[in-house]
Amino acid sequence: MAVDNPRTSATAIAWRWWALAISVAAADQLTKLAVSTLMYYGQSIPLTGFFNLVHVWNTGAAFSFLADAGGWQRYFFIVITLGVSIVLIFMLCRPRPRAEALGYSLVLGGALGNGFDRVVRGYVVDSLDFYWRSWHWPAFNIADCGIVLGVFCLLWTAYRTPG
Repeated sequence: MAVDNPRTSATAIAWRWWALAISVAAADQLTKLAVSTLMYYGQSIPLTGFFNLVHVWNTGAAFSFLADAGGWQRYFFIVITLGVSIVLIFMLCRPRPRAEALGYSLVLGGALGNGFDRVVRGYVVDSLDFYWRSWHWPAFNIADCGIVLGVFCLLWTAYRTPG
């Protein structure tokens, strides 16, 4: 009678979460490729009364933080992304509650998507522009959605856990 190896089971579970992270990064890269190929830089296509598809670049972080820092920020964000990604990959090697693992996977996928942009392009392609009247939320992308949803899952898990 075969007995499941707990190490193998944990590895199999980790692979599922890593696959989700890679899927988020791949979806992000596919949308960025489509936007970069089909739209010229700066183009905006109104789709609804509150949403435009745009083609803009962000050399900074969230909300264009450090975008005008002179170029050094690209390498700084690459190093941060690499460090966070390595930590998250290893964190997913251990059994975790589902919502927590989901959060880590989504953050990892978002980090990989935006990190790839920084390494290959030198900037992050943003394409989702939500607005209300003349107020526009800063443009973002699928990777950013993964990061935000992942952090939400982690916060939800942290506040839900008794302690």
